[in-house]
Amino acid sequence: MLFEDTYNTIDKRSEGVFKDRGSKFIAFAYPVTSEEGAKQIMAEVRKEYHDACHHCYAYRIGHDKLIWRANDDGEPSGTAGKPIFNQILSKDLTNILVVVVRYFGGTLLGVPGLINAYKTATQEALTNALIITKTVNDVYEVTFDYPAMNSVMKIIKDRNLEIISTDFSLKCIVIFKVRKNESVPVFESMKRLETVEISFLRVE
Repeated sequence: MLFEDTYNTIDKRSEGVFKDRGSKFIAFAYPVTSEEGAKQIMAEVRKEYHDACHHCYAYRIGHDKLIWRANDDGEPSGTAGKPIFNQILSKDLTNILVVVVRYFGGTLLGVPGLINAYKTATQEALTNALIITKTVNDVYEVTFDYPAMNSVMKIIKDRNLEIISTDFSLKCIVIFKVRKNESVPVFESMKRLETVEISFLRVE
């Protein structure tokens, strides 16, 4: 059985707005690839919307979808971060951050009202986003002598591999990525070449 080597995310920032009894909920969805990136965006949103009452959010990160967090930012427990996160789950998205900024309108909405507001604002942002499917890729480095250049580059061309970087100084070094389900035959083809060393770097 092949590894599930695709995942869904969004291509760029999108927005959604929901209003209820004077309160305004503005949802922003962002593509992110790390917790550090999510925290940086959160800091920027807090700065830009510093006059808002709450900045609630949820994110899920990684092709394996194992990194996630939901935060109510002062709203009653479970009324903001969880509804936001559940919308991410319902669309089966990862590498995504959704922040919902709330401006209080003077009327308490109650727990059901808050859950509906954060859910609906998030739905709007995700509906307005372009959802795209990406592949999970293995990244390799190959090191070789000049005589092996043609053989290495032929594999890269025939397999339609994406080159990330090259260094043709003392030794030839090529870093490339290959879709995970296609990486084993590529690795074995490279290993069969004389004077070629191949090493696994990371998954992305």
